[in-house]
Amino acid sequence: MPSVTPKILPAAASATNPALMIGDLLEAGVRMAGDNQIVYRDQSRHSYERFRERVHQLAHTLTSQGVQAGDVVAVLDWDSHRYLECFFAIPMIGAVLHTVNVRLAPEQILYTMDHAEDVFVIVHEEFVPLLEPLADKLPQVRGYLLCQETPQTVDTTLPLVGEFESLLSQQPTHYDFPTFDENAVATLFYTTGTTGNPKGVFFTHRQLVLHTLNESSAFQAPGFELLNRDKVYMPITPMFHVHAWGVPYTATLMGATQVYPGRYEPEMLVKLLVSEKVDFSHCVPTLLNMVVSAEAITSKQVDLAGWKVLVGGSALTESLASKAWALGIDTRSAYGMSETCPLLTADILPQDIGDADFETQLPWRCKAGLPIPLVKLQVVDADGEPLPNDGKSVGEVRVQAPWLTQAYYKEEKRSEELWRNGWLHTGDVGSLDERGFLTISDRIKDVIKTGGEWLSSLELESYISQCPGIAEVAVIGVTDDKWGERPAALAVPADLNNPPTTEAVQAFLEQFVAQGKLNRWGIPSMIRFVDEIPKTSVGKLDKKRIRTEI
Repeated sequence: MPSVTPKILPAAASATNPALMIGDLLEAGVRMAGDNQIVYRDQSRHSYERFRERVHQLAHTLTSQGVQAGDVVAVLDWDSHRYLECFFAIPMIGAVLHTVNVRLAPEQILYTMDHAEDVFVIVHEEFVPLLEPLADKLPQVRGYLLCQETPQTVDTTLPLVGEFESLLSQQPTHYDFPTFDENAVATLFYTTGTTGNPKGVFFTHRQLVLHTLNESSAFQAPGFELLNRDKVYMPITPMFHVHAWGVPYTATLMGATQVYPGRYEPEMLVKLLVSEKVDFSHCVPTLLNMVVSAEAITSKQVDLAGWKVLVGGSALTESLASKAWALGIDTRSAYGMSETCPLLTADILPQDIGDADFETQLPWRCKAGLPIPLVKLQVVDADGEPLPNDGKSVGEVRVQAPWLTQAYYKEEKRSEELWRNGWLHTGDVGSLDERGFLTISDRIKDVIKTGGEWLSSLELESYISQCPGIAEVAVIGVTDDKWGERPAALAVPADLNNPPTTEAVQAFLEQFVAQGKLNRWGIPSMIRFVDEIPKTSVGKLDKKRIRTEI
């Protein structure tokens, strides 16, 4: 592209250009919130003013323990008001928040904490036994702050500096937060892949503020309207996973009521959904399927009509969206990944589709959606050339946006692979239609290559999930001497005592062949019925493990 020289005018000598800082999101929320509250399970609730005071008290607590700007502070907790306070207090003192994935194997947790160079740890009492055998291998950690919810004394070998609530109560309710460069790192977490150690993903204050502003805009778009100040929000995505998709920052900016469920227990989730009148949540499809399959929900003992759920992490199937709709639950899709903070696209329906009935909307609700503001998104061929927006041309999705991680932490080679030719490569295969809607077909590594053609495992999962008697399904490619690969499926029957037959599922798929949606060789010859399908630490289908079980 040709170079240009635009006009840049001088600023007044006394003019300022304030940095974009996470603390400003908190201050905006306090101004907006009115009587809205921060709720933790059925145990506590307090105002936004008290929320801000607790953030200030946590900052005093941390600095009194020697935590300084640039230090990395690890948090191992369930989704809680404490975690929300850590989202703010730790970055606001100039330190880095490391949200530890507590569902990883102990050796992987050790790797991430060592690789991140954590110097201080905030740990829920349930995770103390997990950390005890790791502590000797983490000599850089100077202290552990215990989050305790039971009155019993915790007997541990960890060098505890005290208990969270006890130490907070001793601190002043105002902290003079420093000012610093908006490009300072605010958060760090680790994402797992199919091979190698977990990769560190980090974001700056500037990136998180820009992501929050754009997520807020998307969530209030006409026809989408998931969240605003007058709604009640409860995450069903762990806060260690991409900051719970960044929504706690967005909900705080809006001043919305926030409900944190702690450990994900179906009974508690349903109880809070009803008692707190939750309007909006987000989760992966497997968790939504768990909720809508709960007996209290299906028997209509509990009414969730009006609950809006944003689904991401894996594709929302038409079967699950229809099942939720029948219960009064309004589902939509979004797309992103750990490296993108995560939001890239949202299922904001065009007006003509948004005004239509549910059956017309259904396939649109299951698309990945439109790129949100400031996102540049392309689908490219193997040579990196953009493909047309025709809804048919399939290639890799690559993106640019102001909030994408700029590198993997201390991983130069992997970082260059991620950022080839100035674009972040998602590793996802998809297509764009004439309206700019993105449809994700698969992960590149999960596409089934059979007979010289590509078959989308996600598409096939969507078709099989619509078969009567199927509760959940995962599709992978298995080696075939003739075709290279053939699709195979693991399926969980709705009735474990009376699963459908393989022949019944295959016969059901014939209708999609007749409609021209599926090639006949796309019908799996192998369908194995199981009680449960392996999941990753964040609730996605674990296709790496599934390949070992078929």
